[in-house]
Amino acid sequence: YKMNQEKINRINELYKKSKTTGLTDAEKEEQKQLRIEYRMSVINNLSASLDNVSIKNPDGSITKLKPKEH
Repeated sequence: YKMNQEKINRINELYKKSKTTGLTDAEKEEQKQLRIEYRMSVINNLSASLDNVSIKNPDGSITKLKPKEH
């Protein structure tokens, strides 16, 4: 999932407005939802990147990273 530039611009607009004139309750809720969506986008992108990481072992073999088991 990738967040579009329009939503990122809106996050920035709301932040700037919150520091000047303040936000309405509706804008505060919109800001909250956009920030959650942004965080999820970052987490998904990081997870996708980590899925492509491999480790080269001292013997020269390659091991693909896998999730830690609990």
